[in-house]
Amino acid sequence: MRKNSIKNTRINEEVLHELSNIIRGEIKDPRINEFTSVVAVEVAPDLKTCKAYISVLGDEQSQKDTLEGLQSAQGFIKSKLAKRINLRNTPSITFIMDQSIEYGVRMSHKIDEVTASLHNNENEDEQ
Repeated sequence: MRKNSIKNTRINEEVLHELSNIIRGEIKDPRINEFTSVVAVEVAPDLKTCKAYISVLGDEQSQKDTLEGLQSAQGFIKSKLAKRINLRNTPSITFIMDQSIEYGVRMSHKIDEVTASLHNNENEDEQ
């Protein structure tokens, strides 16, 4: 995998920031969950495509509806992005559901369960 240049890293950060603001404040689609966050953005070096990894706090149906709402608003989002960021090309955005936060929470709960059961077993052994 190619290492990102400083320019590409700055573009990724700026697109992430502006994309978060657009999703949070300007899209009025009721399908989009209010707890939607942009986790990461990868803009291609030629500035033609962009992968936006999003995370949604909610159940599977809410995640699915949010993804559909964002995909239907791609044109609006791209036009807003073009007005806010001065780039040679405004990238076409592909939204990808990121499960890493949900996975981390689930693993944390499992670790808590294991430590609690180990603690209970130690208490039983002492008695």
